[in-house]
Amino acid sequence: MTTYLTYDVFTDRPFGGNPLAVIPDAAHLPEDQLQKIAREFNYSETVFLLPPQDPGNTARLRIFTPTMEVPFAGHPTIGAAVALCELGHGPRMRLELPVGVIAAEARDGAAAFTASQPLDILAAPAPDLVARALGLMVSDLATAPVMASMGLAFTFVELTSREALSRITIDIAALRDGHARHPQGLDFAQAPYVRDGETIHMRMFAPLDNIPEDPATGSAAAALGRLLCEAEGRNLSLMIHQGEDMGRPSRIAVTATPKAVTLEGRAVRMMQGRLCF
Repeated sequence: MTTYLTYDVFTDRPFGGNPLAVIPDAAHLPEDQLQKIAREFNYSETVFLLPPQDPGNTARLRIFTPTMEVPFAGHPTIGAAVALCELGHGPRMRLELPVGVIAAEARDGAAAFTASQPLDILAAPAPDLVARALGLMVSDLATAPVMASMGLAFTFVELTSREALSRITIDIAALRDGHARHPQGLDFAQAPYVRDGETIHMRMFAPLDNIPEDPATGSAAAALGRLLCEAEGRNLSLMIHQGEDMGRPSRIAVTATPKAVTLEGRAVRMMQGRLCF
């Protein structure tokens, strides 16, 4: 039987952050079972740990949402690093992902990793489309929407107020329309935010990928950090608050430079057991 662990990631307390399932020894699992296992957990992501292809690295990560495998995601990378540390690795690690090798460090329930893959600017979705997708007025948007990716695509838009961020009501028909116009992955994922200096409050919605709302989205935090860094032409240190509107508060520390972004956060082990099939 296969051991599994679960963690709440980007939080220092149980029942906060983003739940994650970790399969520490996935090398023997049949390929056709991986997506089914991720769907069974039904978390926003499940990460499978395998022996590295390069013996100088720590582990190879395969990350699945309930519907598909993804090349990069932040909260599985943080959670995997914390799990590997608890299993005797580290504190410094090299993690193999489809986007490349990512340097990570973990100790005492906290982890950080640096991602240097390019930031891709994919599209400029129409403001009226994004406003409709969020159930808002165009006047609630403070900036023009930008679709960007460091492995997963998100549409970022700054809103005029924290109240507008809390008022969002997702329109599925508009998301389907957005996906038809901008076919990236399975969704027209939305990451609206408000900013006050170095503090950002963000929400993320990807219901077409079976994620109605995500409490902590490291891949979106990384891409937003790089996007703002490039727009302002300076290094940035940000604290991203997410999950508050759904009762799972999360904190993602982001340090962005023109060439890389570092994400840092904590993870709490919640459950452990065995798959019995």
